[in-house]
Amino acid sequence: MSGRGKTGGKARAKAKSRSSRAGLQFPVGRVHRLLRKESARSRTSQLYYAERVGAGAPVYLAAVLEYLTAEILELAGNAARDNKKTRIIPRHLQLAVRNDEELNKLLGGVTIAQGGVLPNIQAVLLPKKTEKVANLAPNTSNSEQLSSD
Repeated sequence: MSGRGKTGGKARAKAKSRSSRAGLQFPVGRVHRLLRKESARSRTSQLYYAERVGAGAPVYLAAVLEYLTAEILELAGNAARDNKKTRIIPRHLQLAVRNDEELNKLLGGVTIAQGGVLPNIQAVLLPKKTEKVANLAPNTSNSEQLSSD
């Protein structure tokens, strides 16, 4: 007898992911793994970003990434709807990011492939407004009418 107790012990509870515990869609476990390990593409001698990573760090980072993604997708969806489209394309992402002050500051150095540019015409290039409208209207002011009486 090795002290195992009764054979009919409690059944183990079903595993619940850290993402579902935190109420997130982004994978907390994957973010944690990526924080601990170096990217496979990097060729530096550094093996880890940090020697130790706290339990709350990947949850927080996954929540921030999820929030930013939701914000960009919401604005891009609005841009797609304004263009009478049902599918978000890179152009809609570009319009969403560049028309939002904070996202434009965050992603200022980012180039979105196939995104195009914001429509903009410099004021000096626009045709000058002439005073044709003023010349067409008859010049009848109140001072002239009073002096003729």
